[in-house]
Amino acid sequence: MQNDKDTNSQARERLSLLFDDGIYNEINSTVMEKDSLSGVISAFGYVNGNGVYAFSQDRSVNNGAVGAAQATKIAKLYELAAKTGNPVVGIHDSDGAFVDGTASSLAAYGKMLSASAVISGVVPQISVIAGTCAGTAAMLACSSDFVIMTKESEFFMAPNSSAGSAQAAAKSGIASIVCDDDKKAMEKTRELINILPINNLASVPMFEYAEEAAADFTNVKSAVSSVADDESSVEICAEYGKASYTGFATIGGSTVGIAAAGLESEKLSSEDCLKLARFIRTCDAFSIPVITFVDSEGFDDADAVSSIKAMTTLSNSYAEATTVKIAVVCGKAIGPLFAAVAGNSSNSDFTYAYPEAVIAPLAPVTAVEFMWHDKLKGASDLAAERNKLAKEYSETLASAKTAAENGYIDDIIKPENTRTVLVSALDILSGKRIQKLPKKHNNIQF
Repeated sequence: MQNDKDTNSQARERLSLLFDDGIYNEINSTVMEKDSLSGVISAFGYVNGNGVYAFSQDRSVNNGAVGAAQATKIAKLYELAAKTGNPVVGIHDSDGAFVDGTASSLAAYGKMLSASAVISGVVPQISVIAGTCAGTAAMLACSSDFVIMTKESEFFMAPNSSAGSAQAAAKSGIASIVCDDDKKAMEKTRELINILPINNLASVPMFEYAEEAAADFTNVKSAVSSVADDESSVEICAEYGKASYTGFATIGGSTVGIAAAGLESEKLSSEDCLKLARFIRTCDAFSIPVITFVDSEGFDDADAVSSIKAMTTLSNSYAEATTVKIAVVCGKAIGPLFAAVAGNSSNSDFTYAYPEAVIAPLAPVTAVEFMWHDKLKGASDLAAERNKLAKEYSETLASAKTAAENGYIDDIIKPENTRTVLVSALDILSGKRIQKLPKKHNNIQF
């Protein structure tokens, strides 16, 4: 049990913050690395009643240097997780590996990377960077489903890297969440473990819940808050892909993933596409239902080549995902974005739209120039006439009513009824089962 050794160790304190009542059981506590202990504490215990394996690197022992013994201890946790289906939390705080001129350090990291890869998509993996995470260890941390960093922590491949701050990691999409200190980081880790299924065969958790106090559907972000149970939302990658939203919440007490393609009708950048794609794949791995809100004028083609690749990645992630998928078009869904994340081609189970939604292959103003150019001839005020025709186009050919009549959406719903509709849809889809074609994986570029 905890507290048999060196109770003042920061590594042990972090484990105490993670596990229920600060209680955990150590594994291989006397294993030596060269002339001292291995520099990592491996343990198991419970987080909100869920069994969890965790390791915490100990800087008080050789600066947490990684060698063969430490790698073996950590790899064993992954092997146990594969056998029992329990999540793994890795707390990183080490200056790197023991370097003796041989490939021993590479072999040690390789062993951990391989063990992590085996259980990827099988049990949730969370990396907490609470100090320094450098070199190959950075690859191990990024192998997890979520990376949580304390704001003073460092993350880099090479010691001279100038982009190794937590803030830089968040802006690049590596850090899922940045916290002020160890305590906050462990609270967020506990929150994620609580809301996620414990493995890929487990059902999503169910909780007692309270509805959001005030419903507000003035924009996508407020709609996300309004459909979730009170104080249940956990946003992921808030600093990356600023025109999109990803996060977990409960609706009617049941865990869901919530994505928003477009905030305030902004176009999606390559970063937004990759952020959403990664989130969908994570939800699909653990059969977490996904609710996608759409309000965007489409994809930003500022960098046409990389944008197309990112768009394709996003589209494929939605199409391949077999988890429950529900889309709500609450504003604009322009161009291939609708097909990628909300239409039949995305394999959405239900697609809803608000009465004022606009679903179109082109932005209304562009559509007018392309389709109704003759109507603009002779206009005394060209801009006013163009806007008038764009409004007409939005209310006719591109309207939610037209989309529903043609079977492109399943129903038109009032914003204030969104939560009720989603609760019913999630309930009826809870038994969804799909068999995939036999293959190892798709081969879409990432």
